[in-house]
Amino acid sequence: MTAPWWKGAVVYQVYPRSFCDSDGDGIGDLPGLLSKLDYIQALGADAVWLSPVHPSPNKDFGYDVSDFEDVAPQMGGMAAFEALTAAMHQRGLKLIMDEVLAHTSDRHPWFAESLKGDEGNKPDWYVWADTKDDGGPPNNWLSVFGGAAWSYHPKRRKHYFHKFLRSQPKLNWRDPGAKAAALEVLRFWLKKGVDGFRLDVANSFLHDDKLRDNPAIPPALRGKAHWGHAPNMQKRIHDSNLPENRKVLDEVRAVVEGFEDRFVFGEFSEEPGLIGEFVGATHGLQSGYTFTFLDDRSFSPQIFAAYYRFLADRPHVWPCVTFSNHDVVRTVTRYGGGKRDDALAKLALTLLFSLKGTILIYQGEELGLGAGDVAMDEVRDPVGELYFPFGAGRDPERTPMPWIADAVNAGFSTGKPWLPVDSVHAEMAANVQEGDPDSVLNFARTTIAARREFPALITGDIEILEANDQVLAFRRFTPEQSLLCVFNLSREPAVYAMPKRSSISPFEFGPGGWGFGGGGLTLKPLGAFIGQIG
Repeated sequence: MTAPWWKGAVVYQVYPRSFCDSDGDGIGDLPGLLSKLDYIQALGADAVWLSPVHPSPNKDFGYDVSDFEDVAPQMGGMAAFEALTAAMHQRGLKLIMDEVLAHTSDRHPWFAESLKGDEGNKPDWYVWADTKDDGGPPNNWLSVFGGAAWSYHPKRRKHYFHKFLRSQPKLNWRDPGAKAAALEVLRFWLKKGVDGFRLDVANSFLHDDKLRDNPAIPPALRGKAHWGHAPNMQKRIHDSNLPENRKVLDEVRAVVEGFEDRFVFGEFSEEPGLIGEFVGATHGLQSGYTFTFLDDRSFSPQIFAAYYRFLADRPHVWPCVTFSNHDVVRTVTRYGGGKRDDALAKLALTLLFSLKGTILIYQGEELGLGAGDVAMDEVRDPVGELYFPFGAGRDPERTPMPWIADAVNAGFSTGKPWLPVDSVHAEMAANVQEGDPDSVLNFARTTIAARREFPALITGDIEILEANDQVLAFRRFTPEQSLLCVFNLSREPAVYAMPKRSSISPFEFGPGGWGFGGGGLTLKPLGAFIGQIG
């Protein structure tokens, strides 16, 4: 059987506000994206994951939707979306929409109706609960953005649940009407020809109907990540991550698979072990990703080995694999390369393109961009506003794409950008890299093209062979092909003892930096070897 198009595909994530601005208002839009489709096609991507473009008050920049069945005028409106969809399909590119169905904006008409309580027709479309006698919230659930996950509303004399901002009330998927309306959103866009969806916080559609407190993570078990943000001190098992969440995902999948050749994957940002429940060949979503790699700052071989050994016990899970997105520190910076480290960027891309899964690559990773600088008066992200200057929030990974080094705002916009263009990013602009055969961009293009020649790298399975302090080695294989992939993730030379095989044929794939000797395969710092095993 032929594998579905998404299995092993390269999906390029576009954060439209920061991609390309066509009208000079400082905010990227869909006509701007349309003008860059040749660039995306030249990269070798199979699909584009488009972060939210619906109308929104932009308290959380599109992840607070006020109308699910329209496109924001600031993004170009529905006509621009339809033109983009047609142009992408003409190029053979798939379009994946980002849908945020676990919650809405408080400006959504559904919430306005729910505020009426029994006087309206949507009293339980959101999660309402009685207030404690002292005016406090019903339980200890904490918002991901800090503070209680409940806000009081005098109109109903109740608290409503919001996993994120108070302006993002939680949609109640336990209510049949609310669930049916959310599923209808998917049908609306599928009928318009979109090829699939990325579902925001797909682990969070259901909440505990008894509203039980989340248990605390014992202090002795807390690490830096737990102490860095108060909500991380709870085990998130009642406000989200319920095993029965799978039943909802089954229904979502049934809607998507009711249309030919479509794809749905989810974000599972908490309790990564549940991916086996929420993703499967016949249940849950078709694929999904955890934050195992996104949260990692060590670039340790053991992190990658542990994850794929975990998946080996769950062969029904086809993962999405990604090192970066709009919510986490960019790969180069997170793995210790600062603002620019082309050698690290090339190795990380090679590893990303070699691992088992559908590849998600965030805009700018193909340029090797590190985190952008954002000053205090330029912060837009609510998380940044909460912690700056201790933490800059998510703005540094959302700064605008640099297109032309010597143009105003590096070619992103002729007006003042909503976030600043980093000067180092301008030096790394796409037009500069296109003219440099050794650039990260040309490396990414070449590597993606080369990957297509190896079925084992696209749809093959994976077997971890070695994971020590320096070296990660694994085998990618199909019945017809077996590849040895060895990476030195350290900045010191390393040696890998080659497996006893009849023959090994090296490929010109990745950054190189290897040789034979010293008792095995020698790898330079940040070097990689990929070859066929006979």
